[in-house]
Amino acid sequence: MLLSIKNLHAGINGKTILRGVDLEVNKGEVHAIMGPNGTGKSTLASVIAGREVFDVTEGEILYQGRDLQKLSIEDRAREGIFLGFQYPVEIPGVSITNFMRTAVNEIRKFKGLDPLPAGEFLRMMEEKKHLVEITSNLTNRSVNEGFSGGEKKKNEIFQMAMLEPTLAILDETDSGLDIDALRIVANGVNKLRRPDNAFVVITHYQRLLDYIVPDFVHVLFEGRIVKSGGKELALELEEKGYDWIKKEQE
Repeated sequence: MLLSIKNLHAGINGKTILRGVDLEVNKGEVHAIMGPNGTGKSTLASVIAGREVFDVTEGEILYQGRDLQKLSIEDRAREGIFLGFQYPVEIPGVSITNFMRTAVNEIRKFKGLDPLPAGEFLRMMEEKKHLVEITSNLTNRSVNEGFSGGEKKKNEIFQMAMLEPTLAILDETDSGLDIDALRIVANGVNKLRRPDNAFVVITHYQRLLDYIVPDFVHVLFEGRIVKSGGKELALELEEKGYDWIKKEQE
């Protein structure tokens, strides 16, 4: 079991948002988490990644058998957990190339490996840029500074490709994307799928799942996963909306 979440309760500033989430993710799987706005999807992503503004009040999160709550946000990243943000931040004055070289070598250091030689790192960058269809001039710019929404999301997928995480959590990566950018982001994810990694894709809409076909779809409603199924569940949600979920819970 890669990720096991049991009876997770969490919130922020004394307000409870997650009210007993249960979720299991194995290597090689893609899980989609859907639900209306304000039901806890981004909170769940942030809690797994270790953002300190959220408080876990009950339940457990195990990652490869280890208690995730005992790991700092930095150590979670070093252990192979990646969070793609809905609204990626800008880092003026830091080029993507330097940012990624530092990040890649930090992870290598954590694993007891030597830093990548400059030439090898640049070859790796070119390979990953081709994989996710981004242009060279994008990586010469400061991290996300002046980027369009689509460019920011492509950069997130490029970072994921470079870091090769074991568990990637994409928090509404499709938010604000046109159809071409959506396809590029989804194709990048599909190309990065391997038997030894897993993805949790959080989305409000079914359209992303036309491109990234999930193994499992979960509906998060009022802080709990209330329904799970295959990709057909996403189509049902697209057709019926979320009102029918609400009626089922009443």
